[in-house]
Amino acid sequence: MELLILGSGTSHGIPVIGCSCPVCVSNDPRDSRTRASALIRGNCGESILVDAGPEFRIQAIRAGIRSLDAVLATHAHADHIHGLDDIRIFSARKDMDVWGNTECIEDIRERFAYIFRPTQEGGGKPHLKLRTAGTGGEPIVIGSLSITPIPLFHGTLPILGWRAGDTAYLTDCNQIPESSFALLDGTRKLVIDALRARTHSTHYNFEGALAVIERIGAEVAWFTHICHDFSHEGIREWLRLRAPGKKIEPAYDGLCIRIE
Repeated sequence: MELLILGSGTSHGIPVIGCSCPVCVSNDPRDSRTRASALIRGNCGESILVDAGPEFRIQAIRAGIRSLDAVLATHAHADHIHGLDDIRIFSARKDMDVWGNTECIEDIRERFAYIFRPTQEGGGKPHLKLRTAGTGGEPIVIGSLSITPIPLFHGTLPILGWRAGDTAYLTDCNQIPESSFALLDGTRKLVIDALRARTHSTHYNFEGALAVIERIGAEVAWFTHICHDFSHEGIREWLRLRAPGKKIEPAYDGLCIRIE
C-alpha cells in the first residue's frame, strides 16, 4: 500500500494569487503546493481519494489516476471538496461512495444540491452515494483495505482524519480528542497539519505539530497544509534547528509514503 500526497498546500494554494513573495516565485517545484489531498493505493488495485479540492482534476492527471473506489472527506471546506464534480468521470457506471462525518455529509448534500435532485439530461453530474462514517473508530472496508476514521477538531468544527495500516493522515486540525489518540496507537508514519510557525486559531503550527508527533510516537512524520511563510528548504532548516535528529520533513506534491 501507499499514500500519495496529491496536494500539500493551504486553502489559497501556493503560489498565492497576486503574491510575489520568495516562496510564491520559487523555482523549487516542492514550493508549488496545490490544495491538500491524498490518494491511498491498495495492494489489490484499490484507489481511494482523501478530499477532492479545486485542483483535483489537475492532481488526478498528474498522478495518472484511472479509477477510484471511494472518496474519504476530512471536512466540507471549499479547499477540500470543491472538486467533487470531477468525480463524475469515475462514477458513470457505478455510484461513488463518499464518506465523511455527519456535518460534512450534510454540507455536501446542501452545497451540491444539483447532484441529488432530478435535472435535465446533458452536461453530466457525478453520481455520489453519501455515507456517514462512525466516530467511534469503526473501520470502513473498501476492497482489501480497512480504513479507520479519526475524529479531530478544526477549531470548533468536528472533522475526520484517516488511518490505513501504520500510517495516519491528519490535516486541518488543531485539537485531537483523547479518545482519538487511542485510535492512533501504533502509528509509525504520520502526515500532520502544520500551517506555519506562527500560531493559528484552527490549525496546528509547527510547534503544535511537533507536540502531536511526539505524543503519538510516530517514527517518521511530514508536515502538510503548508502556507507560503516558509519554503520547503526553509521548513527543513527550521526542523534541523528545532527537532534535530528527528525524521520529520515537509510534505510536497507527489510525495509517496509506503504503508505497512
